[in-house]
Amino acid sequence: MWGGQVEHFANSHRMILIDPPGHGRSAALSRNFTMEECALCLTQVLDVLEIEDCVLVGNSWGGMMGGVFAALYPRRARATVLMNCTGARAGLKQRLEFFALSALLRHLNSVPDLLINRAVAAFAGPTTERTKPEVIDFIRSTVATVNSKSVSWAIESVVPRRADHHQLLGAIDCPTLVIAGREDRTFPVAETEKMAQAIPGAQFKVLDAVGHLAALEAPGRINQEIEAFLSRI
Repeated sequence: MWGGQVEHFANSHRMILIDPPGHGRSAALSRNFTMEECALCLTQVLDVLEIEDCVLVGNSWGGMMGGVFAALYPRRARATVLMNCTGARAGLKQRLEFFALSALLRHLNSVPDLLINRAVAAFAGPTTERTKPEVIDFIRSTVATVNSKSVSWAIESVVPRRADHHQLLGAIDCPTLVIAGREDRTFPVAETEKMAQAIPGAQFKVLDAVGHLAALEAPGRINQEIEAFLSRI
């Protein structure tokens, strides 16, 4: 997911890549969680690594988590880059749909092909689907190998149980860059822009031909945006 950023920034910045709860090498989930709990986890990671503050870069769930982190722990956030995310609660139709999806996954031992195809459509924009087969292969293989029971708790927490955080985001007082993908089929541009508008002084950028995973779909452009942002703070 972040390979393009590691390759670009590792020689000039200390980089810490965090697997969120239930993902990668982090422990599997067995209950719901809140963004506030995720933000607390971030502070605990920083404490263990003896890092006082950081520039936090997050995508989707990571971006929502990053916004809450910056609002609740202002001394720990030097700046934030929030990509392909929202500050809004999911709509009723989406809540019902994802409650059902999470319940289904909790009773399966793997993710079926139908849901893998759906994940590709949600994560990759049409341009990426047409022109970047390696990105599509990465998404497919990643989704196919997740712990379906664990990811069911993540889906339920991040989508149907997600709270509206626009008021909380107003407490952010660090430099913030919010990035939307023009072809994001999960969070439309207007929804991500509303999140940016809730954050005092936030910069907002829209990238054409990019879907929900901007850092993976367009690593070069994301690196340029982050470089330019960091040069201004």
